[in-house]
Amino acid sequence: MSDMVAQTEQMRHNRPTMLTLKAEKRTQTGKGVGALRRAGALPAVVYGPHKESMPITLSAQDFEKVFRKAGESTIVALTGIGEDLPTLVHEIDLDPLTNKPRHVDFYAVTKGQKVELAIPVEFTGESLAVKEGASLVKVLHEIEIKADPMNLPHEFVADLSMLKAVGDKLHVRDLVAFEGVELITNPDEVIALIQEVVEEKVEEAPTDLSAIEVEQKGKEEEGAVEGAPASEVKEKEKA
Repeated sequence: MSDMVAQTEQMRHNRPTMLTLKAEKRTQTGKGVGALRRAGALPAVVYGPHKESMPITLSAQDFEKVFRKAGESTIVALTGIGEDLPTLVHEIDLDPLTNKPRHVDFYAVTKGQKVELAIPVEFTGESLAVKEGASLVKVLHEIEIKADPMNLPHEFVADLSMLKAVGDKLHVRDLVAFEGVELITNPDEVIALIQEVVEEKVEEAPTDLSAIEVEQKGKEEEGAVEGAPASEVKEKEKA
């Protein structure tokens, strides 16, 4: 596959996708929120620079399915609360025991108004150098960008098969560019690199001959005292 075809396939894979979630306006607060959770609903709130804060609820199960696809870098359209509202998942509060979402903040975005956020890096492929015993070092896992929310890439794909020898590096500038997406992260930043595997040498501590001689001399003196007559021992003690 040529580089041009590979890049086209990558861009198709990362093309922004509009996902939807049905929501309802919420009036319950306090203990009422706990009842919602027990019924399988997820309390949330949506707000933005041009959107007044609105408490909402949605299906906890539906949210988890959508979030697995969307993450925090794909537009999720909230339906059922007026016009479809394009949003980004801004913050998730997780239950410390179950690790399940118990509250979500959605950030309402405006088409044409750029947003700044971190897009995850997806590592694919395998380096020939690693197959031959070298070590792969992953440096960056997210890339900061600025873009129209409707043009946000879901992820950046880093092809590790481009790293063929020790010393090879994959930079931000090597990734496929997306139209309308401005890099905030320096293009010269290294995403991944190949280095030699360095074996740690175990250094043996030098033998302290003087300590052995002192210990041996002490044992000899102790044996001499133990083997001496009682009178000599008393004389030594007096001395």
